[in-house]
Amino acid sequence: MCGFVGVVACGDRSVSVSERDVVAMRDRLTRRGPDDAGVWLDSHAAFGHRRLAVLDPTPAGRQPMATEDGRFVLVYNGELYNDAEVRGELRARGVRFRTACDTETVLRAIEAWGSAALPRLRGMYALAWYDTFERRVVLARDPLGIKPLCWWLGPVDGGVELVFASEVTGVLAHPSVPARPDWVTVSAYLTTIRTTLEDRTLFENVRTLRPGEQVELGLGGTEPRAKAAIVTLPPPERSDGADATRATRAAIEGSVRAHLRSDVPVCTLLSGGLDSSACALIASRELADLRSYCAGASEDEAPVGGVAQSEDFAFARLVSERLGTRHAEAVVSRELFGERWRWMVGELGVPLSTPNETAIYEVASRLRADGCVVTLSGEGADELFGGYDAPLRMAAAHVASGDADPGVFQLLAAQWTALEQKPAVLSAGAWRACGGDSELVASYRAAFERVRTGADPLSDHLRFHRLVNLEGLLRRLDTATMLASVEGRTPIADVRVAALAESLPMRDRFVIAGDGTARTKIVLRAAFSEDLPREVVERPKASFPLPFQRWVGDQIGVLRQSAFAREAFTPEAIETVCADTEKSWTLAWPMLNLAMWGQRWWG
Repeated sequence: MCGFVGVVACGDRSVSVSERDVVAMRDRLTRRGPDDAGVWLDSHAAFGHRRLAVLDPTPAGRQPMATEDGRFVLVYNGELYNDAEVRGELRARGVRFRTACDTETVLRAIEAWGSAALPRLRGMYALAWYDTFERRVVLARDPLGIKPLCWWLGPVDGGVELVFASEVTGVLAHPSVPARPDWVTVSAYLTTIRTTLEDRTLFENVRTLRPGEQVELGLGGTEPRAKAAIVTLPPPERSDGADATRATRAAIEGSVRAHLRSDVPVCTLLSGGLDSSACALIASRELADLRSYCAGASEDEAPVGGVAQSEDFAFARLVSERLGTRHAEAVVSRELFGERWRWMVGELGVPLSTPNETAIYEVASRLRADGCVVTLSGEGADELFGGYDAPLRMAAAHVASGDADPGVFQLLAAQWTALEQKPAVLSAGAWRACGGDSELVASYRAAFERVRTGADPLSDHLRFHRLVNLEGLLRRLDTATMLASVEGRTPIADVRVAALAESLPMRDRFVIAGDGTARTKIVLRAAFSEDLPREVVERPKASFPLPFQRWVGDQIGVLRQSAFAREAFTPEAIETVCADTEKSWTLAWPMLNLAMWGQRWWG
């Protein structure tokens, strides 16, 4: 896994940045790629790359990578899981390869097929390529949004430049890109705890590519010509006559095997839930002496909401004993949680989405210290196979009511800070600047329309969760693991598994029985019921493994110290949170994160 930056000038102007500037931008991403670094420049463009060497870790895989004739230049962050298939197609066309690195496979595919190469790629990726002959650049992101990519297009020294990077800090390291808050996204974060809204980020005019999006900019004239397209999920691979259980098991087994391809040590995260346990089961049959890791709070922590904080540890040990993995645990204390939280916001330059990010970083640091560079993780199963009990119950009730506005329903059902609270939380200036959340509401409506088929309204709601919720979870995994220079891979959040899951009827994923009980992830539980402990197969969805509701109050001082917090929030909201942080934790978590973020950039 890697990180990259790029700057491209529009028209006949030379790029404004020097090689030193590009190196400074690139090296903001050093944790993403500690193994190697490269720079490529011509008069109109400059690219920088940091490499975490996973496949073909020789210098031959160094990026930026260019074709022999110099026409195409590629920077790429990802892993290609159908590398052999794509190489086979290219070899049949007479292509000869210089390396065993999947970066070259992607480069040759672009050389052969242009943008039509992207639907052929099975993997996680964010990439940019530059056609030096036609003066155009293409940015692209994988269909599920596993790898991040953000960009800015704006005035520089009387001209226009495109700036892009794997993280927002890389973009903002460009000397001419200003760091200003995007109040629409700031307000949305209070409700959704997501750091993006559609293509908006928390920074004004800094955009993110949406999952599956590719943006092409023709740069030959004085005004760039931009167009966007979306790469969607492929048709499901399901043989005729195969029942849903066998098809699901086969798809996940095939995906895990593909995700194990590596020239460096691979391990797995193991929370003791069904999803991570299924990945660990398959991986343990492929890799001898597989290492597994679990993170959580100390077992001495008192329960929160009646749930013991040590449950993940106990279930993970049970699975590890069954599978014979070499198991280790990363314990997050109250003090460590606070330290990691503050440091991660400063390092990433954005608020955290969930408290789990601190635990993911801690376990990633532990496994990296043990020599592992790649880890599997179970993200995606809940969004694809129907693992969310309460939201899907609410969606089912909404469908039954006949309400015609499912987009707004989804927004109201997933609140941290309720919409009606916002005028009392945000200052008058911030509330005016965000437009009263009209864009937030419109974005949810638009997102739901993109996935609505009408064939099964409840399936539409679950697809919406995949579109909106999964991207945030994958971003969380990427940023937290990459801070420890670890590549996180998600075999269930795979385009082939996703395509199969979304082809299944809801009766195979989520149903509410006549007695009112709900059955979640039905086909997934059936697929692994014979190989995993019954307690794990039947285990309900667990929430945060850390008692952060008690811990967030330790950071309350930042609300009074941060000038940004005083600008963004009303004095009454600050006092409410400070008076009883644990009681108001759904408000405290986003407000404290925004205060830390604002202090990082503006004091």
